[in-house]
Amino acid sequence: MAVIPFMRRAKKKTKSNRKEKGEQKKGRKKREKREKEVPKTFREDMAPREENTKSTDRVLRISQLDALELNKALEQLVWSQFTQCFHGFKPGLFARFEPEVKAFLWLFLWRFTIYSKNATVGQSVLNIQYKDSFSQSLRYQPPSKNQKIWYAVCTIGGRWLEERCYDLFRNHHLASFGKLKQCANFVVGLLKLGGLINFLIFLQRGKFATLTERLLGINSIFCRPQNAREVGFEYMNRELLWHGFAEFLIFLLPLINIQKLKAKLSSWCIPLTGASNSDSTLATSGKECSLCGEWPTMPHTIGCEHIFCYYCVKSSFLFDMYFTCPKCGTEVHSVQPLKSGIEMSEVNVP
Repeated sequence: MAVIPFMRRAKKKTKSNRKEKGEQKKGRKKREKREKEVPKTFREDMAPREENTKSTDRVLRISQLDALELNKALEQLVWSQFTQCFHGFKPGLFARFEPEVKAFLWLFLWRFTIYSKNATVGQSVLNIQYKDSFSQSLRYQPPSKNQKIWYAVCTIGGRWLEERCYDLFRNHHLASFGKLKQCANFVVGLLKLGGLINFLIFLQRGKFATLTERLLGINSIFCRPQNAREVGFEYMNRELLWHGFAEFLIFLLPLINIQKLKAKLSSWCIPLTGASNSDSTLATSGKECSLCGEWPTMPHTIGCEHIFCYYCVKSSFLFDMYFTCPKCGTEVHSVQPLKSGIEMSEVNVP
């Protein structure tokens, strides 16, 4: 009889063990499903992040074009500084050898920029450098020595050859040189057409700003990873407000009659006791023009006691039909010359 409860207990334990094992299997299956699902979601989340990093690491088109413009500005600055060193010498000292001198200067710049630092001066300012696009490694691969040398040949040698051929064909007018000139012009036209096509492709894809870069397989990348640009609009708002205010003043000022405003202000500040229209008052107060402040040339009046030069009052009246005297505020009724007798008495006044 004691064996029966023992058997019942053993059966209960086996049942509980079976349940625990089943639950453990179910838990393992759920964990495996979760582990399978987690990498998918993780990859889905990482995909847009990788795209964003690629988009931030990609060099902007405007940055590449700015680097080219900075290089041109640097070349002009170096050439102007070099010519100023020989400002006191005979004019046209380097006229015959100008292409060679320029090529030597550009070669000097190439040696200490692209050859040594893998970037031009403009690219260094904008945190850009060249990379060998033919290499398939994920790490940064600088341009090879052959690529750098061919870059100098295509850029510096090409410009030197173009200038030297232009001088050669300009000084010789033989038939053989005419055929060579046509061939050279044809080659230059093809190169310019190729540069135009390359520029259109560059605007679409954003790589290889020049034809030389595309042929040599070197493209521009950032030297250091770029962070997301945070644009502050405080300066922009301030500039917009200032430009709007300046445009408003430019529109408003021509509509204001400054001379009439001055006359009104002067009449308010300096009250007049009374104006006499007699000839004696004209003679005593007519020692200077009321507009220019000098001795009146061809003195005229406008109906008040003040005297004006003919050119001063006539130009002011033609400019403003409602011209008034700047001292008393009298409107112009008619511009009349001063009488000769009064003018002579004015001359005789001590």
